[in-house]
Amino acid sequence: MKKNQYNYAVFFDFDNTITPFDVFDNIVETFAVDKKWMEYESAWKRGEIGSKDCLSGQLKSVKVDRRVLEKHLAKIKVDPHFKKILALLKKGGVSPVIVSDSFQHFLEYILKNNGIEGLKIYSNQIKFSKNKLVPAFPHQHNSCKTCGNCKKKHLPDEDREAKVVIYVGDGLSDLCPAKHSDVVFAKGNLKKYLTKEGKKFFPFDTLKDVYVHLSSNFEF
Repeated sequence: MKKNQYNYAVFFDFDNTITPFDVFDNIVETFAVDKKWMEYESAWKRGEIGSKDCLSGQLKSVKVDRRVLEKHLAKIKVDPHFKKILALLKKGGVSPVIVSDSFQHFLEYILKNNGIEGLKIYSNQIKFSKNKLVPAFPHQHNSCKTCGNCKKKHLPDEDREAKVVIYVGDGLSDLCPAKHSDVVFAKGNLKKYLTKEGKKFFPFDTLKDVYVHLSSNFEF
């Protein structure tokens, strides 16, 4: 394995970045027993509540046991170019990190089912209580309540050893870490936010775009 000679640190969002759609939204839409979750979604979009309150509130509408949920998760495929990116990074000794405002069990189950294991993941936690899903938020920022998982906390510090921090994401929870990264790949709402902020980024539609750019412009 080659040395990570340029000291890259690479971070990926999960929902709608590694997967082709938002897995958490899909779970809520599939297993919600009422429409109350939509009120939390609307309040979050209006900026009235943070994602911790939104996620916790939406999960109150979800009724599903572990077996049924995992059967549903087993159908979800990741972007086929994610494995190609992992192989590319591995050549240079780069171990990418996944940062997500969703829940670790969902991510690990989907990745394992797609033949991917051993990646470092920072996300929210979930416990099963019969047909209920009970959330926990170990990575929330002490003062900022915008996100359930403060993704920026997982980036290297300002006096970081990593010379180049690369971030790939699509949503509001990716805005803070993207603003503190050196190279950003963005789509969706993140693309809109960064355009308004005047932050330079590379647009992408699928991870194929990210793979092509990394393999053509970076030396791993």
